[in-house]
Amino acid sequence: MAKVLLIAEHDGESLNPSTAKCVACAADIAAADIDVAVFAESAASIAAEAASLESVSRVICSENAAYRGGLAAVLAPQIVALAGDYDYVLGPSTTFGKDLVPRVAALLGVNQISDIMSVEGERTFKRPIYAGNAVVTVEAPAGVPLVATIRTASYRPVGTGNSAPVETLEMSADVPDHTRFIASETGKSDRPDLQSAARVVAGGRGQTGRIIAPDLYIAIGISGAIQHLTGIKDAGTIVAINKDEEAPIFEVADIGLVGDLFNVVPELTDAVD
Repeated sequence: MAKVLLIAEHDGESLNPSTAKCVACAADIAAADIDVAVFAESAASIAAEAASLESVSRVICSENAAYRGGLAAVLAPQIVALAGDYDYVLGPSTTFGKDLVPRVAALLGVNQISDIMSVEGERTFKRPIYAGNAVVTVEAPAGVPLVATIRTASYRPVGTGNSAPVETLEMSADVPDHTRFIASETGKSDRPDLQSAARVVAGGRGQTGRIIAPDLYIAIGISGAIQHLTGIKDAGTIVAINKDEEAPIFEVADIGLVGDLFNVVPELTDAVD
């Protein structure tokens, strides 16, 4: 049996969609026994969400006011204290995971595998390199915990309906006091977060530096530079509108329309209305 410790990402109240996608990856590991760890100031509602995810065997939760804000410097020692019982320690390849998981790997004295996009074997995975221009197969050594981040754009979230047991642990690791959470300030918007949006319409210059996988992606007037194609290639359905029939975006598009966007878009808008 492969013991997997998956670190849940949340906002203090509810799970981030990245967690359900990470569970989907972990479930591809043969004979995976998946524990989801929730570190929060108040963990009850978050742990309940995690327990409902398919393929989760158990939810471990720890509550501490110091966990507010999800600081990597605070959480990493707690995860390391748990890691000795596990073969795998996994987290999302999001801002949260990219900050936290390397610290865990460093404290454990092991190399990290970044951006797992598919599981090929017990210790063999595929991951992108060179801004997604190439995909390599990597194999981790046996006998040490495998610490990795998961490219969430490569996975669909698992379903719900599970009722995994929830256990509360008193952590023995000291909470560092050299770093503490003060406040978080973000701009307010009625629009969903780009990385969690189910439908995305992009126009003009497309490269944002983010990797997204919406159900529907519509590229309007975007030619399709290699960096852009890397960021959107895992979308469910890709629709491209461009007046250049040789535009690279058409190579990955499921539906392509050659035409001037200033003529096409108003016609499409009228048809939808």
